[in-house]
Amino acid sequence: MDEGTKRMEEGLNSPLNEDGNKNDLKKQVTIKSSNGGSTVEHDRDTMAVDESAEPPLVKKKTKRVATLDAFRGLTIVLMILVDDAGEAYPRIDHSPWNGCTLADFVMPFFLFIVGVAIALALKRIPKKRDAVKKIILRTMKLLFWGIILQGGYSHAPDDLEYGVNMKFIRWCGILQRIALVYCVVALIETFTTKLRPTTLGSGHLSIFTAYKWLGGFVAFLIYMITTFTLYVPDWSFVDHFNGDEPKRYTVICGMRGHLGPACNAVGHVDRQVWGVNHLYSQPVWRRLKACTLNYPGDGPFREDAPSWCRAPFEPEGLLSSISAIISGTIGIHYGHVLIHFKGHLERLKHWILMGLVLLIIAIILHFTDAIPINKQLYSFSYVCFTAGAAGIVFSGFYILIDVLGLRTPFLFLEWIGMNAMLVFVMAAEGIFAAFVNGWYYEDPRNSLVHWIKKHVFDNVWHSERVGTIMYVIFAEITFWSVVAGVLHKLRIYWKL
Repeated sequence: MDEGTKRMEEGLNSPLNEDGNKNDLKKQVTIKSSNGGSTVEHDRDTMAVDESAEPPLVKKKTKRVATLDAFRGLTIVLMILVDDAGEAYPRIDHSPWNGCTLADFVMPFFLFIVGVAIALALKRIPKKRDAVKKIILRTMKLLFWGIILQGGYSHAPDDLEYGVNMKFIRWCGILQRIALVYCVVALIETFTTKLRPTTLGSGHLSIFTAYKWLGGFVAFLIYMITTFTLYVPDWSFVDHFNGDEPKRYTVICGMRGHLGPACNAVGHVDRQVWGVNHLYSQPVWRRLKACTLNYPGDGPFREDAPSWCRAPFEPEGLLSSISAIISGTIGIHYGHVLIHFKGHLERLKHWILMGLVLLIIAIILHFTDAIPINKQLYSFSYVCFTAGAAGIVFSGFYILIDVLGLRTPFLFLEWIGMNAMLVFVMAAEGIFAAFVNGWYYEDPRNSLVHWIKKHVFDNVWHSERVGTIMYVIFAEITFWSVVAGVLHKLRIYWKL
């Protein structure tokens, strides 16, 4: 890569000329009139100026990547859809154990986006110290909001109470996992920047540098070794939530390498690190056939349900979050492809090929029963399957938006993606709905939100299930698309 091309890639105003002499660059000089009136701009070619008075080169304001914003917006939309319509349509809700549903793509899509964004954002921060400070600060913000929103303090949207019993506070959650992945992947990206070559070789695999994959490889080793070698002993828990009185249960294990709900190493690590009372109390495995007669939906426990059906389990736990670092690392790779390759065809060739390879690996691992696709364990096959899907979807958006120029149909996704944190908190976490529900008449169920859902959607469609999906599409997704669009016009964004 010549010096001129490199400067253009870094966002500088003008490339060097063919001789590489920056003194021949065109400069604009502003001359003020003696009476302080209007200014006149002159070109350096027509007016001699003192070299010491040359203004420094100014970096252009970096344009946002529309494809990335649209993909981020799609992920937020999927989260709202599966969270608020998943109870009515269990098939789109999280898979109770092995397998992958629509809801199971949300978290890895977020982590993929985090990786792509890191590659683009840290490229614009020249000083390592500034980058580290920004990474640590953003990580702390994510952890703070994660504990507030998903630690048990917020009971939105239907329960108008707030506060959490510290005996049962949940330390893990969606934002906490994103914080861990972001921190690890971003720090590795920051400290290995100078170790990576600035120009790519001629080979097709030159984009694959060892330093970039360091975090993902270490995470893979830690996860695989721990999952298949850690001994899981018998364990017990007290069920505080399913019954009038707390009751103690014991789960018999005494094994290694088990990938079932009861005796896996992922759950064991979380019980040892966080404590069983600080895990998620409503795990999706409650919807398994072994646990409820309402499979695949939620419902009362079977009389012969195993004891572990009532146990807490953390789907965003420590060991599974270490595995999730691989998702962020793959996103970093896609971001580097976007930076280093300038042609649409070159980018798409790398993205689509890698996505297909990851999908094939996942399918082989799953259907040979070597490593089943499992979101709760964040298994390696699950990482490959969802990262491959993310790569294909990202490539599809890139073709539609950047190659074909079909940006208008996806503007609502871009708007949501540019204000993802606000829409996540207000819509996906139900904070705005809780605020509206706080203004009720006589009974908390007599609020504007409940009235709209019942009379505008359920009664019109004569079906609670259909009314639910229509409410989510129009009263939530469409509403927040409009809000995000207005905020974008006003240049108002919630940034961490």
